[in-house]
Amino acid sequence: MYEIKEILEKQGEAFTEFKNAQNERIKNLETALNEFAKKANRPGAGFHGAEEPEEREHKQAFLGYLRSGRERGLEAKAMATNNDPNGGYLVPIQIDGTISKALRELSPMRQLARVVKIESGEYSMLHSVGGTTYSWVGETQSRPKTDGPNFIELKPAMGEVYASPAVTQRLLDDNNFDLENWLINELAEAFGEGEGEAFIVGDGVNKPRGILTHDIESTADGVRAESALQYVASGASGAFAASNPSDKLIKLVHSLKPRYRINAAWTMNTNTLELIRTFKNANGDYIWKEGLEAGQPSTLLSYPVHEDENMPDVSANSISIAFGDFQRAYTIVDRNTSMLRDPFTAKPHVLFYSTKRVGGGMRDFRAIKLMKFAAS
Repeated sequence: MYEIKEILEKQGEAFTEFKNAQNERIKNLETALNEFAKKANRPGAGFHGAEEPEEREHKQAFLGYLRSGRERGLEAKAMATNNDPNGGYLVPIQIDGTISKALRELSPMRQLARVVKIESGEYSMLHSVGGTTYSWVGETQSRPKTDGPNFIELKPAMGEVYASPAVTQRLLDDNNFDLENWLINELAEAFGEGEGEAFIVGDGVNKPRGILTHDIESTADGVRAESALQYVASGASGAFAASNPSDKLIKLVHSLKPRYRINAAWTMNTNTLELIRTFKNANGDYIWKEGLEAGQPSTLLSYPVHEDENMPDVSANSISIAFGDFQRAYTIVDRNTSMLRDPFTAKPHVLFYSTKRVGGGMRDFRAIKLMKFAAS
């Protein structure tokens, strides 16, 4: 009987040790997840979505500064958040994150492209322009070295977009005025319009370089220059071909290699889209398919379509349709928004001089194909 009791006691002790060890592992894992989530600006492992006390204090101090101009609490936070009072205070991460989310909803390119967040300086990336080669040998034959990939360094063109929303001091003194959401909406609208145009047709001078500003050639991948985009002609100048116009769209799809077609999408403006929606296949079915669920894009030849009003209208030699894997093709670079309160320039209005450093540029020129509205 004594032996059984001793065995049970040892089992209980062993279970208690095991339980304590597992609890410690879970605690360490949750701490690590919370640290990671904090850096990523996401809710912690507790999934309460609560702001960190320091972040909440910074946000309250910042909104207080915007309403009244008081900088005391904000200056104390500036030392810990890399703010520059001379050039504007860094917008709190909660507000900046909401601005970024609003920009994504407004900008088709932000939904399609790769977006990289940086804290300072410029951004560069390496891109392979020809992968590692291979060779076949017998079991006992020697294996000479194969050629490695060639890399080029790409630096997205950067620029600073700015806007100055204005509001009266009387409205700022009204506690019912939702200053935070008003600013988010104003800046998202202003920044979104400017950067949306730059991502498509920007010349790269103090702004992102757009996808349509690069050289274009009709030759295939591996033949044309690595910094040129391939186009497919529509079959007629300033129009689709008179007969079987959808055939050129099919050709455009298959000019893209299969690995890029997995996540491919179309982008064009609403006028071009109106033309295409009338196209039918050989069976008399429309090649355009309306999205069946809310929030889901409509499809063209089974690929999602995103309307971008910055794409040109169809005209002679216009590049009015782009198709490809934009995530692999184009990179957008973001830095935090900064803001400076200006109560003097436009009395009785208070201006909020807001700046955001944004970059954009091509990464993989094989991942996007264009349609040129020309005979050849």
